[in-house]
Amino acid sequence: MRDAVIVDAVRSPVGKRGGGLSGIHPTDLSAQILQALAERNGLDPALVDDVIWGCVSQVGEQAGCIGRYAVLAAGWPEHVPGLTVDRQCGSSQQAVHLAAAGVIAGHYDIAVAGGVESMSRIPMGATRADGKFGKPYGPMVAERYDHYQFNQGIGAEMIAEEFGFSRGDLDHHALDSHERAARAVDEGRFTGQIAPITVVGEDGTKTVVDTDEGIRRGGTLEKLAGLPTPFKERGVISAGNASQISDGSAALLVTTSEVAAAHGWTPLARVHSVAVVGADPVTMLKGPIPATAKVLDRAGLSISDIGAFEINEAFASVSLGWQVATGAGYSRLNPNGGAIALGHPLGGSGARLMTTLVHHMRDNGIRYGLQSMCEGGGMANATVLELL
Repeated sequence: MRDAVIVDAVRSPVGKRGGGLSGIHPTDLSAQILQALAERNGLDPALVDDVIWGCVSQVGEQAGCIGRYAVLAAGWPEHVPGLTVDRQCGSSQQAVHLAAAGVIAGHYDIAVAGGVESMSRIPMGATRADGKFGKPYGPMVAERYDHYQFNQGIGAEMIAEEFGFSRGDLDHHALDSHERAARAVDEGRFTGQIAPITVVGEDGTKTVVDTDEGIRRGGTLEKLAGLPTPFKERGVISAGNASQISDGSAALLVTTSEVAAAHGWTPLARVHSVAVVGADPVTMLKGPIPATAKVLDRAGLSISDIGAFEINEAFASVSLGWQVATGAGYSRLNPNGGAIALGHPLGGSGARLMTTLVHHMRDNGIRYGLQSMCEGGGMANATVLELL
């Protein structure tokens, strides 16, 4: 039987809005990650059957199938195709699922899955203008949900209310994220997974970005408590306990055990089980809860079997609500920090989380890891990885 294994996973640093990666075109950012993946593994790009690339805001510099243009920008042979996937924030996690399915089915022998988002250059919501281009849903959806104006921030507030989270609960979770990410940087845990990115300025000067930019040290509950709550008057969701607007890219090399052995590659992990679910599009962000239940059932595992969880911190109420609902150990949740600290470059985040997860599993001898992400419109992907 054919299986799907991850040979390697690499990511860019995650840049903050207007930061070090804001000066590079998202196609070129993607290309540097593809080049790094090939160089790290002695991969002949001519052997890649497909590049499956997640991207959410497919407009402007990210339009026209950025997965294909990333291949060309990387200098890979023209016969290597590219596909661009949109499952909202889980786009590049879905890209890994598609790559795994492709190698198991025999459609591919070698595939690359990943994604990108340059939120500095393509603002979030750029494809959702209320002007002449209209909204992304029509009258029938609006009628079904009583003309509710779908808003993730309001959904996050609703989740906090449902679980009874206070502002202090969420702010404490946010501080944990920054503290864990800072420790990970100080201890060099990200060094082996980050590919430095070279950014060429308009004057030709070159700058190398090699460190995540969003981590804030020395935060306090008092400072966070002073931030406004933009989605609800006297609410609990603020910029301090929500994911950051970011730039970044990541990629994974996916193949079968047999093909890996033929090329002398030692895989990091096996794609054990995958799942995807739909969820209520009003609260929108609770999908990781049923997705986790579905993938664990499919895998024949329990929550206690999992040694590390990467649950995207879109908002603190999402990851904290997931932890409470599933009963997962809090210390195993985003042990190296999450999107509140590291940032959330939409289409690249699924691959970023998986890159961080698989390296953490290898470095700590963790047999099973689980990843899930909430997604716009009320969806979620979930993946169980098994260390090899």
